[in-house]
Amino acid sequence: MRVDEWGKGLRVDLRIRLDGLLLAAAYAITCYAVRHVSIDQLFLPAGVRVAALLLFPPRLWAYLILGEYAYYAILRFPLIDDYGLTWFALASTYQMPVVALIVHLHRRLIVAGNEAWLLSLAALSSVVLGMANILLTELLWPPHLVENTAAALLKMSLGHYVAILTVAPLALVLSGRAGPAAWSSWRRLPSGGALAFLLILGYLSTRIPDADSGFKGGVQLLMAAPVIVLTCIHGWHGAAIGVPLLNLIVHLATPVTGLPGSFDAATFKTQQSLSVVFTALFALGAIAGNYRHRLDVSQQNQIEALSLAKASHLASEQELRARALRMRQIGENIDLSSSQMVDWLNGQGHRQFAGAVLRASTVSSRQFREQTSMVYPTSLEHVGLYLAIQIGGISQEWDATERVARPHLSGDPCELSTGLQLAAYRTIADAVSLLLEREKGQVQVRARCGGAQGLHGIVITVGVLDAGHMLAAKTVQMATERLASRTLTYGGKLQCCGNRVRVLMTEVPKGVAAESRAIDSPRRTSQRRASRS
Repeated sequence: MRVDEWGKGLRVDLRIRLDGLLLAAAYAITCYAVRHVSIDQLFLPAGVRVAALLLFPPRLWAYLILGEYAYYAILRFPLIDDYGLTWFALASTYQMPVVALIVHLHRRLIVAGNEAWLLSLAALSSVVLGMANILLTELLWPPHLVENTAAALLKMSLGHYVAILTVAPLALVLSGRAGPAAWSSWRRLPSGGALAFLLILGYLSTRIPDADSGFKGGVQLLMAAPVIVLTCIHGWHGAAIGVPLLNLIVHLATPVTGLPGSFDAATFKTQQSLSVVFTALFALGAIAGNYRHRLDVSQQNQIEALSLAKASHLASEQELRARALRMRQIGENIDLSSSQMVDWLNGQGHRQFAGAVLRASTVSSRQFREQTSMVYPTSLEHVGLYLAIQIGGISQEWDATERVARPHLSGDPCELSTGLQLAAYRTIADAVSLLLEREKGQVQVRARCGGAQGLHGIVITVGVLDAGHMLAAKTVQMATERLASRTLTYGGKLQCCGNRVRVLMTEVPKGVAAESRAIDSPRRTSQRRASRS
């Protein structure tokens, strides 16, 4: 049993080691390949080093260090006789561990999601390695071999910095580690036009003679314009695609011999300016991405809040509906008891008392039904919003005030969901009640249902008939407090202007069935029962 367990453990350990060795080999081959197409001002192995540390978890970093040592062993072993064993051992061992430590120190910033960490990582890695390389050179070799230490440090650090901004962002975007990218939006005209313009300028820069270095540098600087456009459109992802593409185009247009250590002074001046532009673009992309993330979170929270508010309104209406049904049942029991009492009085010969009880019972029953319909308009589920207003208790209450004109209602409210019709019913009732309480004169109610731009909705206007009348500031404040909740829940607008209150409430048609299911299900159940009976 122990032998089997030991064998299983050995097989698992062997599989992990094999994966690590393959990773180390792949890393060494990649660095060796890009080293032979690199120049001092664009040292691509530095970008590959950072990209590998970002893409693979820390448990695999030991294999990346092994791959780096193998790469340097192949590259620098023939140079031991020229530069010495000390240089070979020291210069080949510290770079990957130092960069791995820098990446580890940035992990909290990476997890935080703000892409500005890449600029800090690239700058710190390039400066530290540049200073370490110069210091090692000064210690091991005679001083006259390095004529200008500051210039050498600038060339080496800038080459590492530009290479990191070329390889690392592109690797993060293509691997999906930088978050989801909306690749479909890159096929639109602005993005496609910017990419096409960048490629055209890049082709022109390769066709310009090397002797005309000033004009060539100007064209290369102009290539930053479409990259700026991509950054403005796509944020950090735009910079992560545009900057590497621009760097590679500049690299292809650089007149060098192709050997390791090649350098072009004219292009180096252009790259110094471009490095400032690249830094600004990544910073701009990070800031834009941060604000866009906050906006997305805010919009999502708003959608969830509106969804919860709508669910709360529907749950409240459902409770009121159940209460209204119980009240109706109580009213029917009272009517039945009154009818039995009238029959008994008639049987005993008290016809006068029976008539008085019948009249009082009829009036009370009508008023009770009107008040029940004010709690919840059950007729709305069968005949729609407009008829529920005209035949319900709310119409009787308005008529009793003698201050509400006949409503002007147009459109088909049955195209709206039951939830939206109920919200419109409550809004109309609250608005009319508020104007009757706070303002003088006749009140007019107008409502119109319809659809536009893929939405269905209703426009409600409740105002004073006197056109010269202005709503009081207190009335406007109370109207906003009472009506804004339902209005915002259904994605509408509330306006208080002049002598009227105007409310727009909308909904998406495809969501009608799902939204109104909670209210409509009891009605459908009762209809099925009625059809069976």
